[in-house]
Amino acid sequence: MTDSYVPPEVWTWNKDSGGPFASINRPVSGATHDKELPVGRHPLQLYSLGTPNGVKVTVMLEELLAAGHAGAEYDAWLIRINEGDQFGSGFVAANPNSKIPALVDRSGAEPVRVFESGSILVYLAEKFGAFLPASGPARAETLSWLFWQMGAGPLLGGGFGHFYAYAPVKLEYAIDRYAMEVKRQLDVLDKRLADNEFIAGADYSIADMAIWPWYGALVKGLVYGAGTFLQVEEYRNVLRWTDALAARPAVRRGRMVNRVQGDPSSQLHERHDASDFDTRTQDKL
Repeated sequence: MTDSYVPPEVWTWNKDSGGPFASINRPVSGATHDKELPVGRHPLQLYSLGTPNGVKVTVMLEELLAAGHAGAEYDAWLIRINEGDQFGSGFVAANPNSKIPALVDRSGAEPVRVFESGSILVYLAEKFGAFLPASGPARAETLSWLFWQMGAGPLLGGGFGHFYAYAPVKLEYAIDRYAMEVKRQLDVLDKRLADNEFIAGADYSIADMAIWPWYGALVKGLVYGAGTFLQVEEYRNVLRWTDALAARPAVRRGRMVNRVQGDPSSQLHERHDASDFDTRTQDKL
């Protein structure tokens, strides 16, 4: 155990935090430079990156299109967060919190901005009347699981993921604390999926779309290199559900959009037309 850190009476920002995201971490908000956001030809303009939070929304949009909702056509613009694109004046206008994803709906008389991934899922579900029950216990269950993910996700990503994979020093206490919590979360999901085909019950919903990009990737060993460490093979019901969602064509497409890592054939940096999946992936450019 290293010597304990004694916090000063008043915290000051006098050094980088270290790790791969140090260059974009700061204790103030707002724009750092002037840069307007591009606007394409579709009603919905998405500004995002293919992280788990970004994938939630692109999966939803692709599922809406697959279900026949033509009004869900969208342009997906790449926001490179490691380069600080989220601090441009246009992006800050769309999301004052400077986090991806951000959506601007230009289908009405005035543009509507929507930020926070869970909020975007609810907005789209209500706009198109899809993947969220209109009322009653089924709606309550779906929203409960959606907000479960919104609350649990930071403990997985900003907690476990940060200290296990990204922190400049390995802290046993922090890793143990968050590993315990993430395994508890996986156990919650595994028990829920033991008796339910999907997270909210019998029907596929925005709850699945929110949870899958984080916890599906985790149990397949695709994030943080922590599959063995967390013994993810224990969560058989989560694995069954994960594989079922991954087989959906709209999910496969959604995962490709704004993706900048992995096999070039799986990366569609920007999406402006359905044909882009066949003609504009990185292996074809």
